[in-house]
Amino acid sequence: MKNLPIAATLVVALAVAAMIGLGLWQLDRREQKRALIASFTRNATLPETALSPAPVPDASLFRRVRATCTTPAAPRRSAGRSDAGASGYRFLVTCREGFVVDLGVAGDPRLTPAWGGGAVNGVLTRPPDSTSFIQRLFGARPQPVAMIVPPRPLAAGLAASRTPDPANVPDNHLAYAVQWFAFAAMALVIYGFALRRRGR
Repeated sequence: MKNLPIAATLVVALAVAAMIGLGLWQLDRREQKRALIASFTRNATLPETALSPAPVPDASLFRRVRATCTTPAAPRRSAGRSDAGASGYRFLVTCREGFVVDLGVAGDPRLTPAWGGGAVNGVLTRPPDSTSFIQRLFGARPQPVAMIVPPRPLAAGLAASRTPDPANVPDNHLAYAVQWFAFAAMALVIYGFALRRRGR
């Protein structure tokens, strides 16, 4: 033990401790995600209700809601899939009230759907996250925005977007936890080999 490199051992120990901590954190996140998905599943069975004012909490997602959209902005494109399973571009508009409406999906990105707003109903979810990696790196946390996905297209030339389903919500936290624990084990094995070789 007297030839054990103190600095290197300390670095490895700290790294392994951090990896184990991240693995335990992912296990905790898994329990939180499972509870959230359970609330999503319950919401999908509830009757339609009026959209609550922003901010809309995650626990309210996947419920059928109704709202009125006034002065919608120009549509923006995002990758999407129709309710029939065809891939394409979905067109999203932001309403003056602060929520987003999914007008529908088209295969032609050059299409400019026209929709002047009005009453809308559908399933409550979140719009695609446009926060860049650099913004996330520096701690950008935009206010969560609600999006309504109607069961029918709201403009000519569009098909209905795929209905949000709680079953499609990703839950990869267990896999991430296993990865972190595996990294910690590999670090210890590699360091053990390095110490053995150094001893020779």
